[in-house]
Parts: sequence; C-alpha cells; structure tokens
Amino acid sequence: MIPAMFTGAMPRLAVLLTCGLGALTTLAAAPAEAPSPVRLHGTVEPVRSYPVFVPRLSGAGVNSVVIVHLAPPGTRVKKGDLLVEFDSQAQIKTAHDREAEYKDFLEQINKKKADQLASRTHDETMIKAAENAVKSAQIDVSTNDVRPKIDAEKNELTLEEARAHLTELRRSSDLRRRAEAADLRILEIQRDRALNAWHHAEQNATKMRIVSPLDGLVVLKTTWKNGSFGEVQEGEDTRPGVPILEVVDSSAMRVRARVNQADVDRVQVGQAARMTLDSYPSRVFTGKLEQLSPIASTSAMSAKVRTFLAVFSLAESDPHLLPDLAVAIDLQPGDGSDSWKSRKPGKQ
Repeated sequence: MIPAMFTGAMPRLAVLLTCGLGALTTLAAAPAEAPSPVRLHGTVEPVRSYPVFVPRLSGAGVNSVVIVHLAPPGTRVKKGDLLVEFDSQAQIKTAHDREAEYKDFLEQINKKKADQLASRTHDETMIKAAENAVKSAQIDVSTNDVRPKIDAEKNELTLEEARAHLTELRRSSDLRRRAEAADLRILEIQRDRALNAWHHAEQNATKMRIVSPLDGLVVLKTTWKNGSFGEVQEGEDTRPGVPILEVVDSSAMRVRARVNQADVDRVQVGQAARMTLDSYPSRVFTGKLEQLSPIASTSAMSAKVRTFLAVFSLAESDPHLLPDLAVAIDLQPGDGSDSWKSRKPGKQ
C-alpha cells in the first residue's frame, strides 16, 4: 500500500513529468539556429590599370619637370590618347648641346688622326735616313783594312754613332706612337660619352609625352605636396617618380578585402558574396571569393591581430563601380552555394 502522505503528491508528480517531457520534445523538434553571415569591408579596384608617374630622366642635373597638359579626372580615353605632357624645351636644348659636343669630338678625332699620320710619316722618314746612315757606315768600316788607322777609327766611331742614333729614333718613335694612341683613346672615350649623353637627352625628350596604352577612365592620384596631400595640376613643377594618374579599365573590376583571423574558418574560395557600395547602398552586386591568402599578415590596428587578404570577383559590370569605393561584403557561411547569384542588382 502507498502511504497516505504520498497519495496527494502523485498527481502533481505526474504533471511535472509530463511538462518536462513536453519541453524536451519541443527542444528536440526546434531547428538548429543558422550560422550568422560574415560581414567584410573592402574596396573596389580595377583588374587592369596603367599607372602614370613623372618620368625618371637620364643625366645629371635633371631634378624636376613642369606639367603643361594633364587629362582631367574622370575622362574616358582611348588607346593612344594623350594623358600628360611635360615641358620639353630643356630636354630638347640639352639634346642639341650633346649632339654638338659629339660632333665636336668627331672633328677633334679626325684632326688628331691627321696630325698623328703626319708625325708617323716624319718619324718613318727619319728612321729610314738613319738606317741608310748605318748601312753607309758599315760599308766604310768594311774598308778599314786598306785605310789608315785613324780613318779606320773614325769609321768605327761613325758606325757606332749611327747605330745609337737609329736606336734613339726608334725608341722615341715608339713612345710617341703610344702617347698618340692614348690621346686618341681619350678623345674616343669622350666621343662615346657625348654620344650616350645625346641619346639619353633624346630619350628624355620622348618621355615628355605619355599616351594611354588602353581604353579606360582617368583617375588622378594624390601625392604629398606643400605639407598636405593633393592632386597634381597643370603648371606644377614635379619630381621624378611622383604618381600622377591611373588609367583604369572600368569594364572589369574586383573587390579586395581583409578577413579577420576569427572569421577565416568560415570563408572559403568559391563562396558566394553579396556586395553593396557605401556610396550607393541601394545597389546590390553579386560575386564570389576568387582568392584567399594562405598566409596571414599583421593588422594595422594591432600586431596581435592577423588578417588574410581576400579578392572577390564581380558577376556584372556597372558604371557605379569606381576604384577605391568602399564596399560591404556579406558571406553566408556554408558550402559556398551561390544563394545570392540569382538576385539582380538594385536600382539607384
């Protein structure tokens, strides 16, 4: 028998057990919460572009150039259109000066060769006369047997002097030839340097005009000048290597972003992406992750935070997709299915 003290508690216990089982059944039947999407922030960049810098000119004393023509920002240019032109008067004048120096060295070399030819002819004549004198003295010495002793001694002395004179002429002629060759070589080196300087000056003059190698959009670059960042303008004196503009092919754009180390395990190549421009939030673009760097880099905010470089392709082109625009990227964690690909871009 069940004691009377437990008789009244049985209904309540049954109710509690029933409620507990019902709650467990409800929890088991509830679907698992879907993983939250990954939100990234990136920038638009062109797939193809051509940067234009102030040309680096050859030669000494070339420190800056002046811009006389600059394509306005936002201009649509065709291949071969003029992008920027610099003042070329100094380079043209330098080219003419170097050309004159080169031609002057040519004249000096020709004159030096003529002088050396005359000197060589004179030395050869002198050496030939000395050789004849030696031969004549040798003939006189050969007759010493029938000559008085004093005449024989004179003949011997004459032969010795003729031989010494011939030796000295040959030695001095050889030294003169070496000195003349060195002088001529110096002029030839100066001529070659003048020729190189002339060619460099001509090349500098051709660098004063830069044309577009592709069809695209002109985007001016900012640079540090007068204590602040700004775009270069016509009439400014610019230094070699300074970026001026960039021609971008707006028909093919992509998005570059950074993935935090905490989210990288939820991102994979081929994953569909939904992207919106911060400047045009009503426009929606679709794409997918094309590249994901396998190596992390240090974040600019903290050395302890690592990020991975990600590059996204865009499924469509749009005139609103301009370089350096900020983009919000939404990735749905999963198997990389293109769940957003069927959606069309929104209208502005």
